[in-house]
Amino acid sequence: MTATCYPVTSLPHVSALFRDFVQGPPAPLRRFYSSSCFDQQWMHESPSMDENRRQGIVSLVRDQNRRLGAGDATEANLDRLAAGASAVVTGQQVTLFGGPLLTLLKAATAIRLAAEASCAGRPHVPIFWLATEDHDFEEVNRIVVPCRSGSSADLRTLRLPHHPGPGKPVGNLLLGDDILPVMDQLRQCLGHSAISDAIAKFYTPEATMGSAFAGLISYIFRDHGLVVIDASSRPFHALASSTLRAAIEHAEEFQQALRKRSRELEEYGYHAQVLVSESSSLLFLVDETSGVRHALKKTSRNAWSAASRKYDTSDLLSILENAPERISPNALLRPVMQDTLLPTAAYVGGPAEIAYFAQSQVIYQHVLGRNTAVLPRFSATLIEPRLARLLEHYQLTLPDVFTSGEALAQRLGARFMPVEAKQKLSAAGNTLDQELKALTEWMHEQDAALGHAADIAASKMLYQMNRLRRLSANFTLKRNERLRRNADALCHHLFPHGDLQERALAGVFFLAELQSVLPEALVGQALPGCSGHCALKLP
Repeated sequence: MTATCYPVTSLPHVSALFRDFVQGPPAPLRRFYSSSCFDQQWMHESPSMDENRRQGIVSLVRDQNRRLGAGDATEANLDRLAAGASAVVTGQQVTLFGGPLLTLLKAATAIRLAAEASCAGRPHVPIFWLATEDHDFEEVNRIVVPCRSGSSADLRTLRLPHHPGPGKPVGNLLLGDDILPVMDQLRQCLGHSAISDAIAKFYTPEATMGSAFAGLISYIFRDHGLVVIDASSRPFHALASSTLRAAIEHAEEFQQALRKRSRELEEYGYHAQVLVSESSSLLFLVDETSGVRHALKKTSRNAWSAASRKYDTSDLLSILENAPERISPNALLRPVMQDTLLPTAAYVGGPAEIAYFAQSQVIYQHVLGRNTAVLPRFSATLIEPRLARLLEHYQLTLPDVFTSGEALAQRLGARFMPVEAKQKLSAAGNTLDQELKALTEWMHEQDAALGHAADIAASKMLYQMNRLRRLSANFTLKRNERLRRNADALCHHLFPHGDLQERALAGVFFLAELQSVLPEALVGQALPGCSGHCALKLP
């Protein structure tokens, strides 16, 4: 597997915050993060953790992983965790069939960094946190899979039908019989393979979205000792009650600190990932009857609301005492709750999560008195041999494909038009540029209004010149339809639906043919050496 690294600036839709974070942040941005994000000091730090809480967590997580069928490597990592090891943590929503490729990239990064930190002298274990308390079913009920048809592969969206209980945490939702026809569609796309059999084992009508995802990610990285944790149940929330209590008792203080941080980020030209309003809190409340998760609003000093119901602070503290699983953290509090439960030395996240941490830092300081380092996950596009040959044949780089199929086809059409056509278009274009420049400059000297009118007329002439280039390129494409087909294929699979492959295509698609080598290859490539985006040519 060969790799080519591209700078983060070559990627589309990159926020200023993430770009600066990855490239070596300027001083203003550094103040929003732990200093150990930008060096390897996190490898040598030992996050403090109450010993009783540590052993309680290890016991709960060990039971979970044994139920998932985790192997000896995971058991050994749990032993290390119980003995005082630190953790490299990552996480993801429990998306259908394991979600997009970035799920695998996150896990691989955590595994590699934990191994690197352990080699540096202090034991670390990789942990995958399941975001089972999220309630946006529409974000997790679908996946895009290339489906083979002869020599080509069309993109097909597989999805579960809308769930009858909107607003409920997705992790506990039963898959039911609806999963069976979706599983059949996946088999048609992936063909017969070990990963298809594994998915069928975990995605059954009796499974939940959370348990199926957990079983699959544990299976994929079984040999690497990945520890999986679902902290949505009562015992975990009880162990994290100090953080949940702080979010209730200090809601106004936290809200003010977060709004101040949002203003600071915006003053430096960055963005706040989570909008914090005057009534915002860091919590959701799960309705005891319906199971729906409602945002908790702070309406006055001692008054709260969730949906149409009213609460006071004592009500919420009572719920936390008697049914702690009903108090659920939002995106900004979740990493703090996570690091209340785990001895996290570093968290591996994508662009959005790194932006969350710029805001969460103020909550970390209030609750834990420390900040956790957040590190960017490995970012990559996997290039199948057929597509690699096309890139080489057309002398294209991966960033060249970050466009539409039509735009790339136009580029190829222009490149492969007859030499005579290229020469004539070039000569006409150069002459037009020179003559128009001389003419418009002279008209500007005569009169400002005349110069302005000349600029408008010249731009129309240049537009028509470009139109001639497009017409010639289209004529070439009509005579060579293969150029358009190949342009569509490259964009289709390397920049599907105008998004990075890692965010759009199912990770299990790549495992169908390369399961025996892909997890190990991703772990091997997931070093911080490439701070941008990696193009990996598959064998």
